[in-house]
Amino acid sequence: MTDADADAALPDDVDVDALRTALVEWYEADHRDYPWRRTEDPYEILVSEVMSQQTQLDRVVEAWDAFLDRWPTVEALADADRSAVVGFWSDQRLGYNNRARYLHEAAGQVVDDYGGEFPGTPDGLQELMGVGPYTANAVASFAFNAGDAVVDTNVKRVLYRAVGVPDDDAAFERVAGELMPAGESRVWNNAIMELGGVACEKQPRCDEAGCPWRRWCHAYETGDFTAPDVPTQPEFEGSRRQMRGRVVRALGEHDELTLDDLGPRVRVDYAPDGEYGREWLRELCSDLTDDGLVELRECDGKTVARLRQ
Repeated sequence: MTDADADAALPDDVDVDALRTALVEWYEADHRDYPWRRTEDPYEILVSEVMSQQTQLDRVVEAWDAFLDRWPTVEALADADRSAVVGFWSDQRLGYNNRARYLHEAAGQVVDDYGGEFPGTPDGLQELMGVGPYTANAVASFAFNAGDAVVDTNVKRVLYRAVGVPDDDAAFERVAGELMPAGESRVWNNAIMELGGVACEKQPRCDEAGCPWRRWCHAYETGDFTAPDVPTQPEFEGSRRQMRGRVVRALGEHDELTLDDLGPRVRVDYAPDGEYGREWLRELCSDLTDDGLVELRECDGKTVARLRQ
C-alpha cells in the first residue's frame, strides 16, 4: 500500500451531492423488498444479519419468518432451549451451528445485562457474543440509523469501479465515509449495498438495472469492469456498453453537442457517413434516451444531444 492509497479521497471533480441524491432516489423508487428492511427492531435485524452470513438472501426470507414465528422477541429467544435453536439452524441449513449458539447467547446478554434493550452503537453491539464489527455496524445502521458506512465486497466493487478507489481497505473505508450523508446510515447503507447486489455485480447489469451512477462511473465510461473480486475483464469488454458510457461522460462535460461534435469523443474512428457515423450514434443515443439518460432534439437540421436534467 502506498501513502497515496492510504490517503485516498474522492476525486475533486466528483459531485458528491449528485451521487448521493441519485443513489437514494434510485433505491427508494425500487428495491428488493426483504422483510427485515421494513423493520427497525434490532432483534429482528440481528437475526437477519446472522442468517445471511452464509446464506443467499432469498433463502433467508423463509427461515427468518419461521425463526421469528417461533421466537418473536429477544426475551423468547433468551428463554429458549439452546438445542432447539441449534436444531432449527441445522434444519434450515443456515451454515455454521456456532452462529446459532452465539445468537442465543447474545439474546441472553441483552436480557440479563441490558434490561432487554439492545445497545444502540456499533461499539456497544460488539459487546454481544458473536457480533463482529460488520454485523454491529449493520444493526446500528438499520435499527438505530447510527452506523458508519458499510464496506463489504459489494461496496468495494462499486467504489473501485465508479470512482476509482484503489484496492486498499483503508482507502475504501475513507471514501465510503466521505460519500455517506451524515445521519443517514440506514437508507445509505441499504442503497449502496443494493447497488452492488443488483447493478454492479461481478457481471455488471448497469443498463438493465438502471444504475444511477452511470453518468459519473469510470468503469461505465472506459469499459473496464475489473474489481478487487473480478480480476479479469467480463466478456463485454469494448462493447456497446463502453460506447454508451463514453456518450454519457462526454455529454456530462458539455451542455449539449451535435452528433458530429459528439461522435469523435466516443470513437476515434467516427465518420459522419461511415459505419460508425451519425446513424450508428443516433441509435446509441436513442437507447440512452429510452433509459432516461439522454435527450435528443432537432435544431437547424442537426440532431443535438444532452443529458436529461
